[in-house]
Amino acid sequence: MASAAAAADPNQTEQEHHDSLQAHFQPNVSAEEIEQVFHLKRAQPLLQVFTALFHGGFDGVLVRLLVLRELAADAATTAFTRPDINQKLAYLLPESLETVLMRLRSNQLLAWDAQQAVYRVTPMARNVLSAIDGLLSLGRSEDEAEMGFLLSQVAGAQAVGGVSVEQLQHLLGRLMELTEEFSDAIASGSEFRLRAAQAKWNMACDWVEKGSEIILAITGDENADSATHRAAQAIGRAQSTLLNMQGMFSRALNQIERQRVHLGQSGLSTTDIKRWLLQHEDLASLAEGAIDQPVVPLFSTPAEMIDVAETELLSERAAGVAQTGLPSGMDAPTTINDAPAMQLELDDWLARLSDFADLARRPGADGAAPPPLAIHEALLPASFAVASYRASMLPLLGDASEASLQGATAKLARLPVNFTPTDEMIQLPDLHVAAMSIASLSLDLESGPADE
Repeated sequence: MASAAAAADPNQTEQEHHDSLQAHFQPNVSAEEIEQVFHLKRAQPLLQVFTALFHGGFDGVLVRLLVLRELAADAATTAFTRPDINQKLAYLLPESLETVLMRLRSNQLLAWDAQQAVYRVTPMARNVLSAIDGLLSLGRSEDEAEMGFLLSQVAGAQAVGGVSVEQLQHLLGRLMELTEEFSDAIASGSEFRLRAAQAKWNMACDWVEKGSEIILAITGDENADSATHRAAQAIGRAQSTLLNMQGMFSRALNQIERQRVHLGQSGLSTTDIKRWLLQHEDLASLAEGAIDQPVVPLFSTPAEMIDVAETELLSERAAGVAQTGLPSGMDAPTTINDAPAMQLELDDWLARLSDFADLARRPGADGAAPPPLAIHEALLPASFAVASYRASMLPLLGDASEASLQGATAKLARLPVNFTPTDEMIQLPDLHVAAMSIASLSLDLESGPADE
């Protein structure tokens, strides 16, 4: 009877577990019919190890990981007596240490050898610690794209020939999330979101380059099944979509550059002001001292009320009186319509570029076109405000949409001049501009004559 009862207890426990799991599903759905339930139940010993480590509050989890990492990090020996453990972890209270050791031992993270009276770290515990350490080390790196851990898992599995479809699907899902995130940033039209997304895109592209060889090896593996091949090919297509977003970022940033508003002749733009405001955590503090005195309310006394009533009464009477004849004529004042200073500056800048285009069209002594003109020679000499204004006009050169319009900026866009910028800077011996980007202006030989 005792043996029969002992044999019935495991069956009863398994039945209770099945009943508690089935309580989370619809009445007409069996938990055993779900494929993922089968895979998870098959990994029950490993999942119970994670439950033993991470169940409870954060402080308890930290102490368990601390004890297990300290024991696993000692490569000089594989067996630990209790005095050795007490000496190695002397900074813990004996009661807390005893509780942690009991929990680790009961969940197969530590093995107790009764014959030699020593503890040993189990292989499963080392696998779990290795996975946790890998995730922690990648978490400390500057991986804003959050692809390093997923790609390392795929690379490690491919190296030992055990890559799974689930690992590839996790990587594919992350690529799809990044693509959607970058598309939303481009659609938002925000310069700050675009630049932040572009920096994250550059980091994601670095991971894509590292993972391309891995995906190529998976697709060329004849032993891989069809599901693995399909997942690897989907990752390749997602990577191509991600890499093709460079042009979308460039077009969106160029459009924002054309629409940027400059404040007068100061050289400042709305982007500079927003960047300056974002550097202040408390924007309300900028208003301190802006108002010299509090607002003083005014109250109407009977004397003011009489004056207002009298004014209203007289204005109504004056409005009711009919006008007799037309008023006498007066000469209109003579005014001088001076063109704005910025318009004069634009006309002068347009004349200088037109002269360069005409000069560039005349071949030199050897019949070749003259060399390109350095941009600092075209913008200077001038003050910082004028040079900044001229530089803001350069993106209009060759703009087809602007060239179809009328006005001075349309003439500037129709000039047969190409603007070629670079990312490098050059120091200048100028009183107003210390440095400037290296760029050049060259003649567009394929375009028609300059707009006179």
